[in-house]
Amino acid sequence: MKFAIIFAAAVLTPVVATAMPMSAKTYVGKAGAADLFETESSKLVQDSKDPKITAYAQMMIGDHAKSTADVVAAAKADGLTPGEPMLAPNQKAMITSLKATTGKRRDALYKKDQVAAHKATLAFQKEYATSGTKPNLKATAGKIVPVVEQHLSMANDMTAMAGTAK
Repeated sequence: MKFAIIFAAAVLTPVVATAMPMSAKTYVGKAGAADLFETESSKLVQDSKDPKITAYAQMMIGDHAKSTADVVAAAKADGLTPGEPMLAPNQKAMITSLKATTGKRRDALYKKDQVAAHKATLAFQKEYATSGTKPNLKATAGKIVPVVEQHLSMANDMTAMAGTAK
């Protein structure tokens, strides 16, 4: 009977899941991929007829070049050697889709992709800013979060305005 009670208690006791913090290497890779995606996708819409799209895209190219430089410098300060950034499979697919479209369809796809990409970027930047293991990278992630929030807000506004335009 004692065994049954101990067994039942062990089985019925909730296990608190503790997520492992994102590694510095993973963070640097995700940040590099996000910046590369933003830069490459934004270059593809530089010939848009919509001045809001071209202005936003130009800002993306500049801001993401800066965040790349900031992450690389922070990684080096934390004793890491960042490699060349590589796009994730979903980012490659989005680039391929953007290349395959033109005109207003490409503009709409770009705006949709910007919202999705910035939501994903904001999530991992916030995660590393909160629970990162390398102090310089953690501080850098914290500085990048408000920039990504601004980009996401702007992308949402462009998408919303496109939905209300007649």
